[in-house]
Amino acid sequence: MTENKTILRRSFTVTAAHHNLSAEFLEPSTGDRTGNLSTLVFLHEGLGCIPMWRNFPSMLCEKTGCSALLYDRWGYGKSDPLPVVGPRIPSYLHEEALVTLPEVLNQCNIDDAILIGHSDGGSMALMYAGVYPDTVRGIITEAAHVFVEEITLKGICEAVEIYKRTDLKEKLTKYHGTNTEKMFYGWADTWLSPEFRDWNIEEFLPQIVSPLLVLQGADDIYGTPAQVEAITGHVAGPVKSRLVPNCGHIPHHEATEEVLNEMMNFICDLITSNHHREHGSQD
Repeated sequence: MTENKTILRRSFTVTAAHHNLSAEFLEPSTGDRTGNLSTLVFLHEGLGCIPMWRNFPSMLCEKTGCSALLYDRWGYGKSDPLPVVGPRIPSYLHEEALVTLPEVLNQCNIDDAILIGHSDGGSMALMYAGVYPDTVRGIITEAAHVFVEEITLKGICEAVEIYKRTDLKEKLTKYHGTNTEKMFYGWADTWLSPEFRDWNIEEFLPQIVSPLLVLQGADDIYGTPAQVEAITGHVAGPVKSRLVPNCGHIPHHEATEEVLNEMMNFICDLITSNHHREHGSQD
């Protein structure tokens, strides 16, 4: 990964929900950032962490002039480890979205956020925006789930077999270190548990009033377009969706240029709209 030289990166630890979480703050260098812009808050997927975003956050900061916050959830990357190997409580994503995330934003003095969530992170963004709408300027989701599908469970079962039979564990260990085993089975065993079959967050959607961009790969092995349809059909605010062709579960890596442009245009529209509201129609 080549770090963009116009982006300043600061690593630190934030304490939220009684856990120490590894975090990074990205900021355009002097002269790149204009006005009082919202902060992009990146929420990673079920096997993700800060480095697995690669240089995509830096590119989006450069394109928009916004700063960004990234952090490793409990049990991921360099954050505190989970206590045991095995399934987590079925409501763990609710707790991450409604308890941990608000504390993280408060600790980082962020009260005007554009949430960018991938997969589980997208689900978190939707729940948070439904409960704390006043702190959310906009939401972008990639491959978010709002209910459990058979294709999701099949994909996770396949991931477990790949983890057991290939070097996937070794690859993940480069990012998660000693957290790897607990992290992986904390994700897989929870989603595959009978108690998780009824997991559903559609109740949060009608309370979402912030502008929303919903992205999903057309060839995503973890979800069908029914997820996109459920989200766009039930939110109260303005929403735009896009099924990215020839793309799987990680659009920002598999279709980087297209996704970067989609997000950039969405964020710039939010910034422009906010500027007009604050200063009137005349500049």
